[in-house]
Amino acid sequence: MSAILLEETIVHYEVLGRGRPVIFLHGWVGSWRYWIPMMQAISLNYRAYALDLWGFGDTAKNRRYRLDDQVALLAAFMEKIGILRIALIGHGLGALVGLRFATRYPEAVDRLMAVSLPLGREQVSSRLRTTSPDDLAHGLLSGSPLTEPVLTDAIKTDPQAVLASLDDLRELNLVTLWQAFDLPCLLVYGLDDPLVEPASAEQVSRMPENMHLIYFEDAGHFPMLDDSSKFNRLMNDFLALPSGESPRQLQLKEEWKRRVR
Repeated sequence: MSAILLEETIVHYEVLGRGRPVIFLHGWVGSWRYWIPMMQAISLNYRAYALDLWGFGDTAKNRRYRLDDQVALLAAFMEKIGILRIALIGHGLGALVGLRFATRYPEAVDRLMAVSLPLGREQVSSRLRTTSPDDLAHGLLSGSPLTEPVLTDAIKTDPQAVLASLDDLRELNLVTLWQAFDLPCLLVYGLDDPLVEPASAEQVSRMPENMHLIYFEDAGHFPMLDDSSKFNRLMNDFLALPSGESPRQLQLKEEWKRRVR
């Protein structure tokens, strides 16, 4: 694990591989460590980074927890490391931060893979407000080598970091935000997610051409852990698309086809 100083406070991150840069952003439950298998899966062709946002894992608990603060953290991290343009893969909170970052700095983002992205405050379970991150982790996941990092790191979360991001979500119109979004974006949901309701058929129908959505039929809030081999294949296919090409051009493998409900 590596660490850097941003605004005189510690930010923890990891980096694997070499090639075009990809940054992974974690969700409300856990830290960067649950991304390690996905980072390893792309490390032959990409340089994969994952960092703990403010208030999570071993990064500083400094109360800079608004979405704009997390976006500023990502921008400062890229400047410090010397990265000019990235692909982003975000989960839950990380997907919100990635979307916000990409709309603010479109020249710095080549594409976005948003996993379990809530498209409105009504699509987020109240459990995120009322249940501790540690209890959430143990309620969402059973113990296994892949889920161990989530179960171990959830207790390190400052609950105020979760609450601040949810307060900001109430003020966002994400449908309007994505309609102004001009970069390739792939949305991924587990259909059994108890924390974030998957996008509805009506929302899907209003999606711009540069967006695509895929459901994981037997997955919950962590599709990358519930079905890691399928997720890794999809992730690699998305990252391999020519720059600017819509993810709707992806050849849908039989195992991830799903009729929109």
